[in-house]
Amino acid sequence: MSRRTTTTRRQFLQQATAAGVAAMGFPTIIPSSALGLDGATAPSQRIVMGCIGMGGKGRNNMQTFLSQKDVQVVAVCDVDKKHLGMGEELVNKQYNNKDCATFRDFRELVVRQDLDAVSVATPDHWHAITSVAALNCGKDVYCEKPLANSVGEGRAICDAAYANCRIVQCGSHERSGDNARYACELVRNGRIGNLHTIRINLPNDDAHHKQARELTAAPAAQPIPENLDYDFWLGHTAAVPYNEKRVHFWWRFNLAYGGGEMTDRGAHVIDIGQLGAGMDDTGPVEYEATGVANKGGLYNVFWDYKFVNTYANGLKMIGEAKGPRGLKFEGTDGWIFVHIHGGKLEASSESLLTSKIGANEIQLGRSPGHHRNFLDSVKSRVPPVATAEIGHRTASICHLNNIAMTLGRKLTWNPCCEQVVNDCEANRLLTPDMRWPWSV
Repeated sequence: MSRRTTTTRRQFLQQATAAGVAAMGFPTIIPSSALGLDGATAPSQRIVMGCIGMGGKGRNNMQTFLSQKDVQVVAVCDVDKKHLGMGEELVNKQYNNKDCATFRDFRELVVRQDLDAVSVATPDHWHAITSVAALNCGKDVYCEKPLANSVGEGRAICDAAYANCRIVQCGSHERSGDNARYACELVRNGRIGNLHTIRINLPNDDAHHKQARELTAAPAAQPIPENLDYDFWLGHTAAVPYNEKRVHFWWRFNLAYGGGEMTDRGAHVIDIGQLGAGMDDTGPVEYEATGVANKGGLYNVFWDYKFVNTYANGLKMIGEAKGPRGLKFEGTDGWIFVHIHGGKLEASSESLLTSKIGANEIQLGRSPGHHRNFLDSVKSRVPPVATAEIGHRTASICHLNNIAMTLGRKLTWNPCCEQVVNDCEANRLLTPDMRWPWSV
């Protein structure tokens, strides 16, 4: 590990200065497109981006940003050369050039002075370290959900966003759906009476869930592929032997890197519950959860879970590993079910879904699309629909359910100081121990 050290503030500034000098060159003849005279977006209105994490979701996010006329992606980063090459190819194809900069180390990307914003789509255990570094370098950040892989890391992202006055959009894109927002307006304006229960359906019966559950024995170590910097991929987590089932995509079933379906799609479903309940700045105060984990093997996340989370006002969020994937708002006068994904709505009466939201009622607005909403916020400095705080509070619910299952006991949570009441063991699980030299 001696070859890789933490970048100091002085080193950040030195690298940023060097990047700024390198960017000072300019053409003697300026094309009309550069001034926006041919319908293209003028440089002063463009958002220049770098993208960290070029796996499937990272490339998908980047392609969405590339489709926006006022975005220019100039740099990509990944510890896997194959993924990095695919990202570089997409960018160069978009602009018909070979100018996309490539990096293995995200720290070299975030110090570039020509970047306005950064997209983070790494495995979950890298979300906080990369996002905090980007925010501290003055970049706005689009970070995939869950916002971080622990409560403490999520708070670190929020603190960095506040300290640097930066925009953060958590990738909880279901929140941008018109139907989801309309359903939450109906709930918050009392169309189903007093909300008393939110039922979370979070099945884990997809093909990849079944494959993960079947891996009950520890797989043998394999040679590390030449294209992958595996030690960097592990980052702050423990140094362990390589196996292909530990990394790309499959990382989500190991608590060191992800949180299983609880954080994977739970960060979508529970997020809409938070919005409909009007609890975006807080969370439940009691957590009861049970689940089954593989005994032995590579994966240690929970299956067949059941959980009951209780808010301070008595509202209960009750979840099970059953379908259809989505959530049901239950009130004294009716119910509304929101399907995840797709946003289809069902209700206790058809008239509920034709109800108009009045001018003087709670209105949640509409999003032009989750990625577009982020870009608009970068320009306007108006908070997006899924701020760091919102993403953090949703992810915290997922993490606390996992902690309750890990410890096998009920947790009493103080959402103000973000501590488990009278439980030192649980509080130690709020933030992972990080392998040197990494920290947030």
